[in-house]
Amino acid sequence: MFLYDPTYFLIFPAMLFAMWAQARVQRAFNSYSRVRAQSGVTGAEVARDILDRSGLSHVQVQQISGTLQDHYDPRVKILRLSPEVYASNSLAALGVAAHEAGHAIQHDENYVPLAVRSSLVPVASFGSRLAFPLFLIGLIFGQGLSWLMTVGIWLFIAAVAFSIVTLPVEYDASRRALALLSQGGYVTREELPHAKEVLTAAGMTYLAATAVALTQLLRLLILRGSRRD
Repeated sequence: MFLYDPTYFLIFPAMLFAMWAQARVQRAFNSYSRVRAQSGVTGAEVARDILDRSGLSHVQVQQISGTLQDHYDPRVKILRLSPEVYASNSLAALGVAAHEAGHAIQHDENYVPLAVRSSLVPVASFGSRLAFPLFLIGLIFGQGLSWLMTVGIWLFIAAVAFSIVTLPVEYDASRRALALLSQGGYVTREELPHAKEVLTAAGMTYLAATAVALTQLLRLLILRGSRRD
């Protein structure tokens, strides 16, 4: 059966990697959320100052509820920060705030990978919801409905493409963040490696997500091939 087949072993290493990456980012954030930056500025202040210095005074900075729900919304040009980032002057908060400001700068500069990712959002969202149900129907019933496996795979490919293109977007935002934190004097030379540790850990979660998506795609291809045999 699809739910209990030997191809599951393909995704185990990637799943373990994802669990490790998530634990690492949580550990890094928790650790450096207790270390206050010598500058004393908060995440909201860092984001606002970076945006203003970059000519993006029209981009709003808002606080939202939830833990680590920080993001930049290019549709409405709003940078949203969770409470533990918005009002905190920790090294972790400053790193996250600068990272999200980096996304706003990417958007303003028409950074190509970000534009590609944004264009993939609708189809990736649609694909991630329907890929597996359609594939499962085609796998179970076969014959006249086997073509649904192919449709499911192509829909999932869109989700995989989104995950892949996310990598350069996120790593570039972190690179920008570290440069901005240093240039703006928000963190000292001694504090910068700690902010980098938080951002590097966060980046690993995106790499892990991509690994999981790729192994899932391989699994679907193998299952379709075996069904045809």
